[in-house]
Amino acid sequence: MEVSAYKSTLVENRYNVAFLIMEGTYNTEFTAPYDIFQHTQFRKGIKAMNTFTVANTDRAITTFEGLRILPDFNYLNDSIPEIDILVVPSAEHHLDSDLADTAMLDFVKKVDKNAMLVTSHCDGAFVLAKAGLLNSHWSTTFPSDIGTYKKMFPEIRVKDSVLFVHDGKYITSAGGAKSFEAALYVCEYLYGKEIAESIAGGLVINWDLKQVPRFISQ
Repeated sequence: MEVSAYKSTLVENRYNVAFLIMEGTYNTEFTAPYDIFQHTQFRKGIKAMNTFTVANTDRAITTFEGLRILPDFNYLNDSIPEIDILVVPSAEHHLDSDLADTAMLDFVKKVDKNAMLVTSHCDGAFVLAKAGLLNSHWSTTFPSDIGTYKKMFPEIRVKDSVLFVHDGKYITSAGGAKSFEAALYVCEYLYGKEIAESIAGGLVINWDLKQVPRFISQ
């Protein structure tokens, strides 16, 4: 897909939601929020979401599970549309070599300057933390990586035993199948309970925010 062709599909007066993908991205942390956010396009009376992928290549990336995805935009070369919501799914090397990718971290920092929300799932929080976005904010990550997260970023306030944390414009989640819950929370935050329940119902998910272990900083 050529960049110009994809740009023509972006609908005006919608939130632009970019998914940062790379080699080794885990399927669920990408597809769960993508499914939730793309379904906003089928709800009336709301500012729906344009959903698209960004990567550091024009070539297809291969997820950890072997799914091949052709990125919509190459953030190293393309002119990227203004991003309202950035989603950082987890990837295989988010605890090590990805954190040395200065071009990727610089892109995240650049988007953060004007984004309304910056979200991560599972170990995507390591990317946000390494970029310096979560300093002074509460956050969370994949449960079994909480200890590593605290050790690597001792300056960050960390919550465990919750499925997601919302502090300021940052929403971090435990990931896995619970990425659905974090994405539905974004919809309830933006559109209200009725829309979130409608989207959840369309995906056969029982959604009740009050029943979800969470931490929302006031």
